[in-house]
Amino acid sequence: MIPEEVLHIVLEKLDENGITYMVAGSFASNLHGVPRASQDADVIIESDKRSLERFIDALQDRFYADKSMAMDALLHRSMFNILHLDTGFKIDLIFLKRRDFSEKEFNRRRLSNFLGINRWFISPEDTILSKLEWSKLGESERQFNDAVNIAKIQGNKLDVQYLKQWANELKISKLLDKLFEVINRGE
Repeated sequence: MIPEEVLHIVLEKLDENGITYMVAGSFASNLHGVPRASQDADVIIESDKRSLERFIDALQDRFYADKSMAMDALLHRSMFNILHLDTGFKIDLIFLKRRDFSEKEFNRRRLSNFLGINRWFISPEDTILSKLEWSKLGESERQFNDAVNIAKIQGNKLDVQYLKQWANELKISKLLDKLFEVINRGE
């Protein structure tokens, strides 16, 4: 079973249990930009306790999923992960942060075809902003390069005003300027 199929199972279980979500991280980068291999998947979720319990219970036959860790993550608005038993593929489930940008990006999520089914993915602009934010936090060249590749592929379809506004709010304007410089130089 390939990682995409493992993610498909989890997204199906989220839908079945009424948990809203959006796929982010490298799977979103692959959708909006240049595909690369990934060691895990990141899914932003919003859930109540009852739905989360049902979701964890629904995974027990194929995944290692610790219910107490999930409940703690819900309480603290943090993250927990689940592990596919057959492949060892890990999926990080991240509770939606209570900040303006996180709520805005969640509301801007888009349905995209994933393995023949429409699934919720973070928008290209918000993927770029998230990647730049991660790049700033960890000084990660890989995250920055992902953002550049998304911007190159999406081109004129990007909402540049939105990018500039939120880059300013998130204090990553210098990284966004650097991204545009790299693209304009044709690197």
